[in-house]
Amino acid sequence: MSGQPLRIALLTYRGNPRSGGQGVYVRHLSRELTALGHRVEVISGPPYPDLDPGVPLTRLPGLDLFAEPNPFRTPALRELRTLPDWVEFAGMRRGGFPEPLAFSLRAAWQLRRRRGQFDIVHDNQGLGYGLLACGLPVVATVHHPIAVDRRLALADAESGHAGILRWYGFLTMQHRVARRLPLLLTVSEASRAALTAEMGVEPARTRVVPLAPHGFAPTGTTVPGRIVTTASADEPLKGLRHLLAAMPAVRQACPGAELIVVGKPKPDGPVARLAGDGRFVHGLTEAELAALVSSAEVACVPSLFEGFCLPAVEAMAAGTPVVATTGGALPEVVGEAGMLVPPGDPRALAGALVTVLTEAGLRRRLRAAGLARAAGFSWRRTAEDTVRHYRDLLAPRERVPVC
Repeated sequence: MSGQPLRIALLTYRGNPRSGGQGVYVRHLSRELTALGHRVEVISGPPYPDLDPGVPLTRLPGLDLFAEPNPFRTPALRELRTLPDWVEFAGMRRGGFPEPLAFSLRAAWQLRRRRGQFDIVHDNQGLGYGLLACGLPVVATVHHPIAVDRRLALADAESGHAGILRWYGFLTMQHRVARRLPLLLTVSEASRAALTAEMGVEPARTRVVPLAPHGFAPTGTTVPGRIVTTASADEPLKGLRHLLAAMPAVRQACPGAELIVVGKPKPDGPVARLAGDGRFVHGLTEAELAALVSSAEVACVPSLFEGFCLPAVEAMAAGTPVVATTGGALPEVVGEAGMLVPPGDPRALAGALVTVLTEAGLRRRLRAAGLARAAGFSWRRTAEDTVRHYRDLLAPRERVPVC
């Protein structure tokens, strides 16, 4: 099949274009794969991604039991028509997160019915049991092992550990499926090492394919003292509470400093108690987000762990100096183009932010270094590398077992 256009089913159990990175990944990868001449069909559960013209989307409706404004709702009996519906409902009632499993079962039915229409299936972090019964070769992207999130959530919680363990119960399935698949893609060497440590995946079956910014560029307009961060506000992994805790010291040294958080905290969540130290915005379009990031004097990434961190690369592409932690892949991604501090250390965060805000020469150097570094990332290169790994998987000499 070398050199021939491939027929690719790109799966994402969730494709929200403005929350998390799943919708961003499938949009840009599917666009560039299509531009390379391949036929890509995105198969998604709700919320659905925004895709570029020419990329077809197949919707696999689920119960969407965690959606606002009525999360954890009880569906009407008429909604429970299939086995995946019951799996989704029962998993939610037990306090778990059943979407990856339920979506994989729906996708497996779709793919087996249409197996002659695709050469390969590419799963985006779902890793549900249905992948093992789809009747086609499968590759999966794991941005980072969610076991890291579970460990940090348990460490952060004063109580409720049993509930956290129930919620993350799907990880047993994901780890089993990951170890059965012939090839996993991930986004950094740090994430690759975590796949082995957390999921027991053999390093020989993993490949690193970095991500890239899109639509971010300097605008020339900067608001003095503005700090921007992008975070799933109540996820301990993102370290937002450490940045909020750092802000009083930052404002004491720089009275004009302001923090804008791209995210939405839960009204009763732990971040809400510190929300007065930052202004929260959400629902931004891609253009609005790019303009906001470019307007900042500093972009901050306070995460305790990152598998890659698109916001850091996007900030560099926008010409915005970066202050980040050394968690996960951040040193690998940011390199010398930002100031790095230990994760979970508000005092160190505050010191770095004050240094960047008060030293114009340092901002100029970080801006130039960030622009140069961001130029090395490209969604076209991401797509080309991904296709190369597809072809390795499909090569007859590999004798890869069909899942």
